[in-house]
Amino acid sequence: MDTQFLVSLTIILVTFALYIGIAVYNKARQTSDFYVAGRGVPAVFNGMAIGADWMSAASFIGMAGTVLVLGYDGLGYIMGWTGGYLLLTFLLAPQLRKYGRYTVPEFIGDRYGSHGARVLAAICTIIISFTYSIGQLSGSGVVIGRLFEIDAAIGTMIGVVLIAFYSAFGGMKGITWTQVAQYIILIIAYIVPVIFMSLQITGNPLPWLSYGSVLDEMRVLDQELGISEYLVPFTEATKWQFLALMFTLMAGTAGLPHVIVRFYTVSTMKAARWSGAWALLFIGLLYLSAPAYAAFSRFILLTQIVGEQMTNLPAWTASWIDTNLLSVADSNGDGVLQWAELQFSNDIVVMATPEIANLGVFVIGLVAAGAMAAALSTAGGLMISISSSFAHDIYYRIFNPKASEEKRLAVARWSIVFATLAAGIVALNPPGAITQIVAWAFAIASGTFFPALILGVWWKRSNANGLIAGMLIGLTVVLTYIFMAKYGGVAILGIKDTGAGIFGAVAGFLANIIVSLSTKAPPKNLQDEVVDLRYPEQMSYKDGEVWMNDEKA
Repeated sequence: MDTQFLVSLTIILVTFALYIGIAVYNKARQTSDFYVAGRGVPAVFNGMAIGADWMSAASFIGMAGTVLVLGYDGLGYIMGWTGGYLLLTFLLAPQLRKYGRYTVPEFIGDRYGSHGARVLAAICTIIISFTYSIGQLSGSGVVIGRLFEIDAAIGTMIGVVLIAFYSAFGGMKGITWTQVAQYIILIIAYIVPVIFMSLQITGNPLPWLSYGSVLDEMRVLDQELGISEYLVPFTEATKWQFLALMFTLMAGTAGLPHVIVRFYTVSTMKAARWSGAWALLFIGLLYLSAPAYAAFSRFILLTQIVGEQMTNLPAWTASWIDTNLLSVADSNGDGVLQWAELQFSNDIVVMATPEIANLGVFVIGLVAAGAMAAALSTAGGLMISISSSFAHDIYYRIFNPKASEEKRLAVARWSIVFATLAAGIVALNPPGAITQIVAWAFAIASGTFFPALILGVWWKRSNANGLIAGMLIGLTVVLTYIFMAKYGGVAILGIKDTGAGIFGAVAGFLANIIVSLSTKAPPKNLQDEVVDLRYPEQMSYKDGEVWMNDEKA
């Protein structure tokens, strides 16, 4: 075994031991621990956990690679995913926390007074979380596959075993505190290499300030090589696709059940708002670094790899070719590697860059540990979301309301095991790149939960019939457009499958509004509950009057 392997394996095993130790120490012993961590997480740590939950394999592994390949057009991912937190923090998170439920489907079922609405929301939660988890398991396969120099599919199944144990044991309480540790590890692992690259290329240790000069040099290189210019907008997609993707990711962020439930783990509405503010800070550290990462990596490839003799390529290329995520071919037979002859998955860029830039075995191992932290943290939250939707919203609230605490926890844990295994099987042959698969999950959330939650919180006239119609139509429109765009070549205004959420959201809003206005209004007590959500925690709305601490305001 070589030194790089031993160092990487040691760092990963040490971090795994840390996660397992935290999960065992914070083992969930009752349902409130398993679903909402006992509602006692401080805002700053909840923001850190949200950051880890959010910065999935798609962000850590795929984001910089997507920006590297797409250039300007890749910024739609960064702006969409960041902007969505503003919608969530100001329009939904505090209100949903005040309602005081365990899950998003439980909020919808009680807000609309409908078991049918609850079941539909639970099914949509499972679909979204399952789709999202495919991307995380695929990402863990990339990391483990490179570490052991085995096929990424075998690495994926190893990740399945790790995530199933890790998620089922600690529940939300264990996951919250492991996510705090995972955030610290993944952000260090992400920022250290880009600082080293900045020093190596520009002599400046602040990549956020220095990569502008590299962009200027790349503009000249692109023209000399006759390839698509990195900074020219809409070369890879239309302006409408850029806007549709950005909207899909923003609306999807505000409607993702596994993200929303993180705001249930704090004690007050104020803490929910502060959790969102802290989360934006912690997420911004990575998202502001991704464009610099992409620029430096592309610059190194253009100046140190492209133009080299095929027989004189660096040793790291052979290692990545073994994972089936990189291929080089001398298409024109001149014996020299051209940019067009270098074919690589978006998902290897961050993992390969420490080797490309020759940053040393410790940094390579650190990045591997950070990537695993990103995949594990998000996968854990997704599995809890699937588990709570099935075990709490369907099994307990619908089929067996008298189930004991022990029985409910057992069903929750086994549902995690089966969901992880099923997602892992699909991830063996993923239907797209990590960022693309994740974008589909956001599109589904845009068409289902975003209209349902916005109208459920801010429009008291929305009723169960409208909710069910809106979610079903929104889901149908999104899934239909994804399949038609990916497999049928359909592209309305050039909008691809990753921008499908804009069509689903419009359809979902219209269906909910039209059907709600065409049918009977919700009961007065439900309408009063909706109005009550708009007031601070110490205030309430009853019978058309505002109360402050049990006295009329």
